[in-house]
Amino acid sequence: MTSKSHGTSGSQHSAWHPAWLAVVGSLWLASVGNIALWMQVHQLPEVSGLRGFAFAMGFGAIITATLTLILSLFNWRWLLKPVLTVFFFSAASGAYFMVSYGIVIDSSMITNVIQTDTKEAMDLMNWRMLISFFLLGLLPSWVLWKTPVKSLRWTQQAFNNTLTGTASIIVIVAVLLAIFQDYASIMRNHTQLRYLVNPLNSFYAIGMVAAKPFQRNNQILLPMGRDAKVAALKQTDKPPLLLLVLGETARMGNFGVNGYERPTTPELAKENIISLKGVMSCGTSTATSVPCMFSHLGKEAFEGRKNNYESLIDVLNHAGFAVLWIDNQSGCKGVCERVPQALTKELKHPNLCKNGECFDEIMLHKVDQRIQALPAERRAKGVVVVMHQMGSHGPAYYKRVPDNFRKFQPECKSNALQECSREQVVNSFDNTILYTDYFLAQAIQWLKKSEASAAPALLYVSDHGESLGENNVYLHGLPYRVAPDVQKRVPWITWLSPRFEKQSGLANTCLKNKTDTALTHDNYFHSVLGLMNVSSEVYQEKLDVHADCRSKL
Repeated sequence: MTSKSHGTSGSQHSAWHPAWLAVVGSLWLASVGNIALWMQVHQLPEVSGLRGFAFAMGFGAIITATLTLILSLFNWRWLLKPVLTVFFFSAASGAYFMVSYGIVIDSSMITNVIQTDTKEAMDLMNWRMLISFFLLGLLPSWVLWKTPVKSLRWTQQAFNNTLTGTASIIVIVAVLLAIFQDYASIMRNHTQLRYLVNPLNSFYAIGMVAAKPFQRNNQILLPMGRDAKVAALKQTDKPPLLLLVLGETARMGNFGVNGYERPTTPELAKENIISLKGVMSCGTSTATSVPCMFSHLGKEAFEGRKNNYESLIDVLNHAGFAVLWIDNQSGCKGVCERVPQALTKELKHPNLCKNGECFDEIMLHKVDQRIQALPAERRAKGVVVVMHQMGSHGPAYYKRVPDNFRKFQPECKSNALQECSREQVVNSFDNTILYTDYFLAQAIQWLKKSEASAAPALLYVSDHGESLGENNVYLHGLPYRVAPDVQKRVPWITWLSPRFEKQSGLANTCLKNKTDTALTHDNYFHSVLGLMNVSSEVYQEKLDVHADCRSKL
């Protein structure tokens, strides 16, 4: 009985042995598919001369052997080609984003992808992506499916797969021993490299995300702050009205009020605000930072938690306040699910909304009516409104601002930021900060109008920062330990009305002395509770940035 080829027609003598197909596919992935990795390796000062060349070749051999080892597990009739096709397209996707934006792929990045809505995904589509998918995904897949492969008996195939896997392990061990000193040193000093090995980075990250339900019970939400209460208002006091503006992708250093050389915040500069410049975010993406900053746990405990808990929004609700979440983004990442919400993507305003997206001003539209629809007995205790901005969401920064806020020119009018000069990218981003400045100023004006019936205040904090081409890195989402500070340093701006300042006992002058104090998102939960004078076992005074600036009333 003779063997047959499968996958395509072809004579037996010209058909490829399945093991060789796995090896050649692995070589393609380890070389062309890992262009982002090799670009990064080339820039390392340690990789120079013959020794550096030996490390690079050895590292490439380890990646090739590892891929071959994995493919040997799938090297069965009708299975190898579909699996290799998935590898090719995964590598094409990873290579495009890593080369174009300087990102790496880890579990948080995969979480971002899963939570990305259609509108955000379309912002990332461009002709460069299509070319990458064609050259690195479609083309090798087409060649793969046109290549005839020998069909072996299952016993032969099992033996060959075992032999291929064993040989791969031997190669990995031998090469590691040969370059171990350099390998250990470089991987220790440049941990980002492990997130660039394509497509293994994607598969590992997907596995980590898939394993989370086994590490944490997401079906159970543990109660938090059910004992929360607020003292009864004095007869002469007005109920507090706190506006929490959740910023998006705003860099602390690009705010004029924080010392930026450009006038990006002319409106805020006119107001009696407090701007804290020493604040670090909990994460480098919305999916990580938002749940973390609204949690009582703090960054370290939040990342290692075994259970999910109710959020700051729930504690404010337990205290009896009327709470409203208005979202102009892709959602609140689970923190607002138990309070009234308003989603702007459902609105159709002739001037503020177009193509399924609204400018941030839309959140102020009819906000009074939305508040009046909340229970009266809760409004009598106080109101907390959260406005989740579209802010500076990239890469299509130019879409986030009305035409009359395009002050800094020329701007980048492409979602492929690498096509633009860095000046254009920065100009486009700075225009989004200019518009955020206007939005916050309009919010303050709205709050001032309510002073006759309420004690208003505003707290603006961004979820994370952004890279604008420094070291060829764009956007955000790098692993926290290797991410540059521009992705982690965020603005924290407070405005207190005279009535709120008087009722709360807070001293603006004291808060302004904290301008450069080192803070993190860990302070957010407790500082908001402190602003609203909420007492609860979950509240930690030492993490409340306002605590030592509050006089005893």
